[in-house]
Amino acid sequence: MRVALDIMGGDFAPEAALQGALLTRKELSPSDDIVLIGDKDIITEFLKREQVDPAGFDIVHSTEVIEMGDQPIKSFTKKQNSSISLGFKLLKSKEIDAFASAGNSGAMLVGSIYSANTIPGVIRPCTTTLMPQENGAVTILLDIGTNPDVKPDVLFQFAIIGSLYANHVYKIKKPRVGLLNIGEEEEKGNILCQTTFNLLKESEDVNFIGNVESRDLFKNKADVIVCDGFTGNVVIKLIEAMYRMMAKRNLTDDFFNRFNYEQYGGSPILGINSTVVIGHGISNAVAIKNMLLLAKDVQEAKLSSKIKRSFQKYAEKQVGKNL
Repeated sequence: MRVALDIMGGDFAPEAALQGALLTRKELSPSDDIVLIGDKDIITEFLKREQVDPAGFDIVHSTEVIEMGDQPIKSFTKKQNSSISLGFKLLKSKEIDAFASAGNSGAMLVGSIYSANTIPGVIRPCTTTLMPQENGAVTILLDIGTNPDVKPDVLFQFAIIGSLYANHVYKIKKPRVGLLNIGEEEEKGNILCQTTFNLLKESEDVNFIGNVESRDLFKNKADVIVCDGFTGNVVIKLIEAMYRMMAKRNLTDDFFNRFNYEQYGGSPILGINSTVVIGHGISNAVAIKNMLLLAKDVQEAKLSSKIKRSFQKYAEKQVGKNL
């Protein structure tokens, strides 16, 4: 397997990205390749300093960078030789199997849609994160910022996509799906939540268990929790802020340490035809390593192919119902 890393992306690039690549190399098999996309001189100088054989990595030269403040669509189009743009060119030509970056997340999303392409039938790709549970399990939350405004049919699709992710990557059989809401009762919430509730309740494609309140996010009530990207982003950033405050005051333990973002590496973009993972902008070496390992796990699970087959079957079933 060939996993590519944008070494120019992230607040602590290229040092953190390169250190993360070294950590990853130690955990991969000899048959797995890491492709480093970025300034060749910087990469070779780094490897020389670390006394690492450059033959252990493939290098794709790029000195152009899509900065965090750049407009995603404009910069992705104009900066054709940027590390992000080159990554998607390699992905499109199938010279790599997966692509990961802690750089401009908007540009990564644009590249995913226009280079990797959205899976037929998927209305909008989404991003996700893991929520640690008190019993040691994890719950998948989606969307976490890619789609601030959605309609009920989009949330319904998130439930299907999240279920496939939970099943094939985290080996959760028949994942329980919950809808993030302000109350457990069916009639609670805004029009979006009420309509989505009815769609999920009537569906045979997901194991829907009802509404989940935010106070129950860590009580293992569901394996997958769906929400719009605006709500999901508020949730994860509030959790990040609380974790930082607790760590600063030495109020952490084994459970709360699981909220450290670096353990999860990043978020795969779900609903596209390839494997793309976006890392946190403040990713350190450990986070970069876990981002690359997550990309490898998602690709090995052939998740995009399984989502594609699932949506094909769903479309065929809907056609059959209308005949």
